[in-house]
Amino acid sequence: MLRFLITVILLAAAAWAGYWFIGSTGVQSGFATWFDQRRAEGWVADYTALDVQGFPNRFDTVVTGLTLADPDTGLAWDAPQFQINALSYRPNHVIAVWPETQRLATPLAKYDLQSQDMRASLVLEPNTSLTLQRTTLTAKELEIHPLDDSGDTSLQALRLAADHVPMQNLATYRLGLAADGLSPALSWRETVDPSGRLPETFDALNIDLTVEFDKPWDRTAIEDARPQPRRIDIRLAEARWGRLELQMAGEMSVDASGHPEGEVMIKARNWRDILDLAVNAGAMPEGMAGTVADGLGLISQMAGNPRTLDIPLNLRNGSVFLGPVPIGPAPVLRLR
Repeated sequence: MLRFLITVILLAAAAWAGYWFIGSTGVQSGFATWFDQRRAEGWVADYTALDVQGFPNRFDTVVTGLTLADPDTGLAWDAPQFQINALSYRPNHVIAVWPETQRLATPLAKYDLQSQDMRASLVLEPNTSLTLQRTTLTAKELEIHPLDDSGDTSLQALRLAADHVPMQNLATYRLGLAADGLSPALSWRETVDPSGRLPETFDALNIDLTVEFDKPWDRTAIEDARPQPRRIDIRLAEARWGRLELQMAGEMSVDASGHPEGEVMIKARNWRDILDLAVNAGAMPEGMAGTVADGLGLISQMAGNPRTLDIPLNLRNGSVFLGPVPIGPAPVLRLR
């Protein structure tokens, strides 16, 4: 009996070792093929080494000397190392680990990023399209350094989450963001707050919303085109910065051109100062600010609190309206 048990154990170990070897070879080949396909599409997709480690219970893929650049969007990313870890018996749940330093380039600017323990957990559908079920990204001590020396932005902690909403459209996700200790660049603070009355750091920045996209988030979101929002339900978006507080909730639809239509409720504390920030930041023409301030002042007095606003804003025809009065262009909501 003992000999039989030993034989079974040895056979099981040999079978598992064979499974891991076959699986790791497949993982490595799959990643190499993905890079080849991107290069065939005109991307820059280079690396110096691609290894799969973690025997016997993990498939840990380590890519070093990584460079990716998408010519269609103008986005590029360089990292000395990027790691994708998965349990060998649950390969559809992966952990992505970023290096402490990396570089991100957009059509407008280039940035060096520094962080501690930036990682993401992704649970994907166990199929070839790799449709996203849920993901969470966290980072500590994140610093964003523009290469044009326009000033550094930093966060003490960043948390992003996305969960597929069951029993709804296959492309509907609940999204959340929490940024702790956000300190905007000094140059930006000096522009929007030239008197320096506000603190260096935001007290809170949180977003909770549900978005229906035109297609699910899967591998084609990187390879082909990004899913585009079609309906947005903002449960709560809030920012608190010193004595200023801004909250937002509402629903809107988004057309194929990215123009939103709907109604958003805005609650603002010390709204006159917020209006000044919008003018300083260039979000509102200075010539319009006086008219808007007079109208908002009347509304706040009628509500009994001249410092606080609780008003609906309407988005239609590419503009934001306060009642019948347009107060500025609506944002174009398209992901590149």
